[in-house]
Amino acid sequence: MQKGIIGRKLGMTQVFDEQGRLVPVTVIEAGPNVVIQKKTPETDGYNALQVGFVPAKERKVTKPLKGHFNKAKVKPFRYIRELRLDKIDGYEVGQEIKADVFSSGELVDVTGITKGHGFAGGVKRWGFHRGPMAHGSKYHRGPGSLQSRDAARVFKGRLMPGHYGVERVTIQNLRVIKVDPDRNLMLIRGAVPGAVGSLVTIKNAVKAR
Repeated sequence: MQKGIIGRKLGMTQVFDEQGRLVPVTVIEAGPNVVIQKKTPETDGYNALQVGFVPAKERKVTKPLKGHFNKAKVKPFRYIRELRLDKIDGYEVGQEIKADVFSSGELVDVTGITKGHGFAGGVKRWGFHRGPMAHGSKYHRGPGSLQSRDAARVFKGRLMPGHYGVERVTIQNLRVIKVDPDRNLMLIRGAVPGAVGSLVTIKNAVKAR
């Protein structure tokens, strides 16, 4: 059964596994999520769960959203996200999804928004080679030839300096090292996209090895 949860990245640390090996892990506050709405092919054209994460104060919620929460008979939430799942028959509106939907040893895909690096040149953004750094050279970190030849224009898709980061990225096949349902925490091996405090989506690995 496909499953997922919305969480918040808390940072990184390291733990020891059963064999005594040091494992770098990302700590994620995973849920609890509350199902606000079920989307089906008959009503919306696809299967999905709309879930809320992090409770919000009623006075900080707009009237349309307040009506949406009242219809589902749930308290207001700060974040509303969708989980696209193949089957949603086992879920009901108002149901809580907690960190224990996943267990230690499972493989997951984690999606997040990467850190922003502002406007960056080609060397930092794309790993371009730089020019000679000697004093005689007047060319160091420029973008180089734009390969337009006789076209008198730059072809689409050319790698150029520009806004670097703030992209939706999914890291696949990360292993769940530990789940703490009492504190809604998940320890996932390795790094996940995003800054500390940013939202992440955790789902079953679609290409589990």
